[in-house]
Amino acid sequence: MESLTTPAKEPPTDDDEAIARSLAGDLTAYEALVTRYSALAHRTAVMLGAADESEDVVQEAFVKAYRHLATFRREAPFRPWLLRIVANETHNLTRSRSRRAELAVKLTEPHLPEVAGPEDVAVATDRRARLLDMVRTLPEREREVVVCRYFLQLSEAETAQVLDLPAGTVKSRTFRGLSRLREGVGRDLA
Repeated sequence: MESLTTPAKEPPTDDDEAIARSLAGDLTAYEALVTRYSALAHRTAVMLGAADESEDVVQEAFVKAYRHLATFRREAPFRPWLLRIVANETHNLTRSRSRRAELAVKLTEPHLPEVAGPEDVAVATDRRARLLDMVRTLPEREREVVVCRYFLQLSEAETAQVLDLPAGTVKSRTFRGLSRLREGVGRDLA
């Protein structure tokens, strides 16, 4: 007697396959995209100012991405397209709050040599905290670009796509943001 159940589909191996299967109505394929990009989307939302509301921002971004998946240009990479939606949702959130959100950043443990003593760990932790405080004080436009480029490690092109900016604007805001940070570090160490 043959089984009436259909065998479970294998999870998609890449974004293109997941998108194609999602467009064909396979919700498990879209779940694979959500799983694949959820941590990055959360990190992006938090670092762009969503703070404790990042869960809501990311959930809304994934819902919007699913609704608009048919408009996604298949020859383009999915990650920057999704992160642009996350950035837009975060921007909408911070704008609607009528105040700048506090930037909540969680970084992993410092990558120190194994021979580092407690003093080295304390100094590195203090430097990281001071740098993050300086990043938080940057004007929003510069902070968004610096976060994308250096904390999320996006290329200039990906940053431009995520923030919906011309490449030249990304370059100039990066330059201004880094200049302010250098100036702040100089004052901090003087």
